Amino acid sequence: MAEGARSNGNGAGAGFEAAQTGTSIFDPVLCEIVYTWFSPPRGRILDPFAGGSVRGIVAAYLGRKYTGVDLRPEQIKANEAQARAIVPGNLPAWLEGDSREAIPAGKFDLVFSCPPYYDLEVYSEDPRDLSTCPKYSDFLEAYRAIILQSLDRLKADRFACFVVSNIRDAKGIYRNLVADTVAAFDAGGARLYNDAVLLTAVGSLPIRVGRQFAMSRKLGKTHQNVLVFIKGDPHKAAAACGPVEIAFEPEAAAAEIGGGV
Repeated sequence: MAEGARSNGNGAGAGFEAAQTGTSIFDPVLCEIVYTWFSPPRGRILDPFAGGSVRGIVAAYLGRKYTGVDLRPEQIKANEAQARAIVPGNLPAWLEGDSREAIPAGKFDLVFSCPPYYDLEVYSEDPRDLSTCPKYSDFLEAYRAIILQSLDRLKADRFACFVVSNIRDAKGIYRNLVADTVAAFDAGGARLYNDAVLLTAVGSLPIRVGRQFAMSRKLGKTHQNVLVFIKGDPHKAAAACGPVEIAFEPEAAAAEIGGGV
């Protein structure tokens, strides 16, 4: 999600943080995990919904070559200033434009992004901005087109990762953005391979939910889905990523299983 957005106040998914603070910041630890697990060292990263600087700076710090696309020149300028201060030796590239048209030619080793959650956060007044689409169906049409463009640029036998969440409409009914994302990737030839849960800070959610629950029975949400897709052969993709360090103690795991944990 981008920095400097404004929320529609419905408080679901990633945007709940913006509802409290006026901004949402992408998790840098998640970036490190995704890059080290699902992309080759020195691999090329494509981010069609770039937003803030975090994904680009973490990619550069880890030796990857990052290319992000964003509509807003002021956001790109801020990102570039931060990158010059933190990773001057491997600067990320942010391109201004609409990802339906601005994704550069060439092939990438990982597609990694967090799209706008329709109108949950409104990033600009630009009519090309997906967060300004008048209808969810319009948003989906553009969203699918960008996913297809991104997958076209992804090498064979490589992973893609999107961080998404289901979102509520004005009446509080869920729109299934997670399922719509899976369907869009499937249409582009990338299959859902992993589905993890990212827990987000609770903040003021219990207070806000407590006020409305008695009348609406609407639960609050404190997680997002981390969807990992595979284009091609997952074993070849894993081999391209190289060795990975994992903290796993078989004896401790066996003891926990044996103890019924």
